[in-house]
Amino acid sequence: MLEVRALRAGYGGTEVLRGLDLSVGAGEIVAVLGSNGVGKTTLNKVLSGVLRANDGEIRFDGKLLSGASSASIVEAGLIQVPEGRKIFPNMSVRENLELGSYRRGRKRRSSNLERVFDTFPRLRERSGQAAGTLSGGEQQMLAIGRGMMAEPRLLILDEPSLGLSPLLVEEMFVLIRRLNEEGLPILLVEQNVVQSLECASRAYILENGTIALSGSAEQVRNDPELKRAYLGM
Repeated sequence: MLEVRALRAGYGGTEVLRGLDLSVGAGEIVAVLGSNGVGKTTLNKVLSGVLRANDGEIRFDGKLLSGASSASIVEAGLIQVPEGRKIFPNMSVRENLELGSYRRGRKRRSSNLERVFDTFPRLRERSGQAAGTLSGGEQQMLAIGRGMMAEPRLLILDEPSLGLSPLLVEEMFVLIRRLNEEGLPILLVEQNVVQSLECASRAYILENGTIALSGSAEQVRNDPELKRAYLGM
């Protein structure tokens, strides 16, 4: 569904992504793993249209998205849940969720809202509560629920386990698997190597703006190169 070829991007005269190739097929969970500063955030900015690529090609469901606006990327169904949740703290849980359908999914807002509440019962209980008063785990649920409101055809999750307790991290990866089992392809951008490789079908290890290692999750997990590329060992 998503094809990225020879992608180059950066800021000013600094190139961050240096000829990146990756793909996500229908029904897959694909993990992009890497430590801070290797280009994960830049990749997500380019995929969401916030940052324009310097070179290369992005195709979504066969259609060229290179240079497209953020609005048209959302309308196509490529939806991102950003790192750090980026919720609106002074708005209610329900209002945050409804904003998720501003550009896409508006006609089925009510039914999609019920689906999110069924997926996250705690959000139903707190629907009138200010989003900024939620716990970190609940805010992450809200961010994912807001993404679901846009009826994603492919969901990009940027560091969904960041800042969560070990128990909530477990819950988050269970949720990711469940969403995928319901037919949603997911691009999982994470630092949590172990659990990402347990739930992904394929993985890419990003190092210095290029792919250092790729393959099935099992291959990557068992490859000694992983320690060198990711841990510097």
